[in-house]
Amino acid sequence: MLIVTLSLFGAATLAPLLFRRIGRSSFYVLAFFPAAGLVWLLAQLPAILAADQLAPTESEASPPGFSVPWLPALGVHFAFRLDALAALLGVLVLGVGALVLFYCARYFKNDDPNIGPFGAQLTAFAASMFGLVTADDMIVLFIFWELTTILSYLLIGYARTRIYARRSALQALIVTTFGGLTMLLGLVFLGQLAGTYRLSSVLAAAQSGAPELTGTAADIAVVLILVGAVSKSALVPFHFWLPGAMAAPTPVSAYLHAAAMVKAGVYLIARFAPGFSTTTWWHPTLLTLGVITLLVGGWRALRQRDIKLILAYGTVSQLGFLILIASIGTRDAALAACALMVAHALFKATLFLVVGIIDHQAGTRDIRKLSGLGRSAPKLFWVALLGAASMAGLPPLFGFVAKESVFEALLAHTGLPEEGLFGVSVAAWLIGGVVLGSIATFAYSARFMWGAFASKPGLSPTPFRPVPWTFLAAPAVLTLGTVVLAWVPGVLETLVEPYAQLFGEPAEPIHLALWHGLTPALGLSAVIVAVGVLMFVFRSAVARAQDKLYPVIDAERFYRYAVGGLDNTAVWVTGKTQRGSLQYYLMVILIVGAATPSVAAIFLEQPVPLSALAFESPAQLAIGLCMIAGALLAVRANKRFLAVLMVAVTGYGMAIIFALHGAPDLALTQLLVETIVLVAMVLALRSLPARLWTANPSGNKVLRACIGIGFAAAMVAIAIAAQAGRVAEPISLSLPQLAYEVGNGHNIVNVILVDIRAWDTFGELTVLVAAATGVASLIYVRGRGDGGRSAADVEPGSVDRFSEPIHAPSRKTATLAIARYFAESAKEAWLVAGRTLAPERRSIIFEVVTRLLFHSLLLMSVYLLLTGHNLPGGGFAGGLLAGLAFVIRYLAGGRYELAEATPMSPGTLLGSGLAVAAASVVVPVAFGGELFQSVALEFTLPIFGEHKFVTSTVFDVGVYLIVIGLALDVIRSLGSEIDERAEERNITEAHDHVAGSEEGVAS
Repeated sequence: MLIVTLSLFGAATLAPLLFRRIGRSSFYVLAFFPAAGLVWLLAQLPAILAADQLAPTESEASPPGFSVPWLPALGVHFAFRLDALAALLGVLVLGVGALVLFYCARYFKNDDPNIGPFGAQLTAFAASMFGLVTADDMIVLFIFWELTTILSYLLIGYARTRIYARRSALQALIVTTFGGLTMLLGLVFLGQLAGTYRLSSVLAAAQSGAPELTGTAADIAVVLILVGAVSKSALVPFHFWLPGAMAAPTPVSAYLHAAAMVKAGVYLIARFAPGFSTTTWWHPTLLTLGVITLLVGGWRALRQRDIKLILAYGTVSQLGFLILIASIGTRDAALAACALMVAHALFKATLFLVVGIIDHQAGTRDIRKLSGLGRSAPKLFWVALLGAASMAGLPPLFGFVAKESVFEALLAHTGLPEEGLFGVSVAAWLIGGVVLGSIATFAYSARFMWGAFASKPGLSPTPFRPVPWTFLAAPAVLTLGTVVLAWVPGVLETLVEPYAQLFGEPAEPIHLALWHGLTPALGLSAVIVAVGVLMFVFRSAVARAQDKLYPVIDAERFYRYAVGGLDNTAVWVTGKTQRGSLQYYLMVILIVGAATPSVAAIFLEQPVPLSALAFESPAQLAIGLCMIAGALLAVRANKRFLAVLMVAVTGYGMAIIFALHGAPDLALTQLLVETIVLVAMVLALRSLPARLWTANPSGNKVLRACIGIGFAAAMVAIAIAAQAGRVAEPISLSLPQLAYEVGNGHNIVNVILVDIRAWDTFGELTVLVAAATGVASLIYVRGRGDGGRSAADVEPGSVDRFSEPIHAPSRKTATLAIARYFAESAKEAWLVAGRTLAPERRSIIFEVVTRLLFHSLLLMSVYLLLTGHNLPGGGFAGGLLAGLAFVIRYLAGGRYELAEATPMSPGTLLGSGLAVAAASVVVPVAFGGELFQSVALEFTLPIFGEHKFVTSTVFDVGVYLIVIGLALDVIRSLGSEIDERAEERNITEAHDHVAGSEEGVAS
């Protein structure tokens, strides 16, 4: 079964490429995969029927299954099980799926947009649905459940240019996701109660009366699960999303909303019924919602003028019927529910496909425009007539057999509460509701046939193109199944019986048959047909009555109000909190960060240190005082540049504190980080006003200073309390031994990053790359700043020239001459792009210093990278030092110099670094090791002597490249990008000035 699921997902992956080659005929190829899966499934039926449906998957007597540990610590297994119920749903999923994909080859045109992704999504949906019905782990079941939700969202929104399709897809996504997340809570709750997430084990324990699965806790878990089931199967009050989903192409409606997706809720009810149908809220919830949905759907179907919407509301009604009977929890009801499930899939998929043909060939689905199709399309008429007759419950079709079995199960009264409303038994209420719903079903079935195929007075015959057999084949095969199963229902009963036996064997079990004799069930069927005929004949009177009975409760209107209210609340909250003020955001963060632990400390007993040491040496005191002075001066500063420098003082002071505490690695990293941050902030200041405060800031300064001091005091108190509360030996004492014996290195910090806690580092790298990419996409609208001109294309001395008014051509000529002379004098200079800067922007001293430092810093960064495993350094520190080297190069020569120095894109460096890090993760597995496993290689080199290389250094190389890419992104965004925009602004101002001068001369 896993092979079937994976093959379907594989076909979905290759589908877009296939459609580029052979167009819509690719649907035939895709149809082969579910068809092959169906053949395999049918071959497994003997083993499924012979198996013990309650046996654990690991035993020999169990149905075919597959299980491997996935998350052992959580008790989650990647487990699948193909019992009788799963096989029944699998036949529907694969069989109808193959026919729908075959049908799509004629429904779509080669030039239809996005049919490649559509084919992939539809095939992936078949895979997800098959995985859902065969999953034997509740967490795995939920994953496939949500996959169907996401794929249905994409399929409903296929016509992405239509607002109605997008709105309907989003509505279906919101409703079913709400139900799915609620169901997840129930599944987790139930798994915790049972001590396992294995679905078969939970149901077996529930059937055996396990005490942990009874009581209020189990009732709550079951109710949460039922919310997911009723939302997926579109029961009241969630029924409104299904008619809206008819915005999808008709093959989607035939598959997802008739045969597959909406059956997921019915499947979940049927799956949990053997173990939980006796819980407190099972019957009140499902029987009530089932009857209401049956009646509401049938009533609304009679009001529709779109033949597709008639079927949509009919589907809602039938889903209520299905869940009603599936939830009773007896052997007869289970048999009837399975029969009705198959019958509904056959006739409703048939009719949806017929609607697609009508819409495709006639160009309309409006019953007020369709006329005479019964004569112009006789083959289509007979296929539709058999499907509609089965839906109405007429003999000799399988819909009649299924409906008779439902009446037989209800008339038996077993499994139902005896007490009902107003002294009427629950069985009587259900029989009355089912009869009324079945009458409505007959009436809207007749309305469908009349609206689609009848010749209507006053309407000319609707133009209709002939229907090819390849187009009609899929609904014809489904109709054939409806006819054949009516005469040999024992085939289905044989498949369903092992599941039905889970509920016990009644004294007089019912059987599926076309003729049971003159029974009360047959009498009810006769009443339904007679009243249904009257409703159709007097349909105008019924329509007038419906118009007078305006619905008091409209679930869709409530949904719109709820979503609108949520949007309005979000706008209000956003307006109150997202003010566009960084100071405000920081204030909120710091207040919450200080207040939360402070409140906890007040109400909870905290350890108090018996002694405290302010400082260990006078140097620490001096540095601490400098940091305090820097912080105070930053608060008092009235210019941004001074404030940035004072903040940097605190950062550099912290680096010295690290060094004084014997942590040179942390000190080095802090020093480099503080330097590159200082440069970035200074570069950004060029776009900001020089002065920090534009109004009277005294009150705000004091308030912000108090908030900052309060936050710092809270953090100090937390640190002291944490140190005082230690009761166990700190793990840091074993880190030196772990670093040397496990990580083969002396630098504890670096070994922790690249070996002991490598998963954390890799996750942080991934987040860092994603964040850098996101920020770059916000800053660079046309690219990442790599596609500009090279230095050779730039006129010497033209970059970053002071924007001064050009009064006369002679002044411009003189300036250009000076620039060319200055550039020619440095023609052979190492800073090749430096010549592009205007003379007044160049610094000879800075260029000389750059020539001296650039290569040395790069070599030093490589040294830090390679020695970081044993000495202070590592990939992070080395990358930062290399980034600073490029900062110096940029400051000396401008943005063209930076481009010449770094021909490789920052994005390429980020991607390459992540790829190198990922390779170091996976490569050990190829040699029989584990993820992130490192190996120490010892070797001898001539002259250099003995060496030891640890393979985790490769991971550090990835870190090195990522940090360099990030540094370049910072320099290019806050440096080159600002330079380019300023130059464009200067050029524009100069051109405007020249143009204004010329206009003045002309006038």
